[in-house]
Amino acid sequence: MEKYVCIVCGYIYDPAEGDNDSGVAPGTKFQDIDEDWVCPLCGVPKSDFEKVEE
Repeated sequence: MEKYVCIVCGYIYDPAEGDNDSGVAPGTKFQDIDEDWVCPLCGVPKSDFEKVEE
């Protein structure tokens, strides 16, 4: 699955891990996260993330 990086702080959303603190279960694709989700480190919106090119 594709990972996404916060362009502000560098946090990487890994769908294999999810974001348990925000209620996002492991295995959740970035596209399937609620639009009001924010970066768990710096609080910017989902729109400030870009796909990680591997």
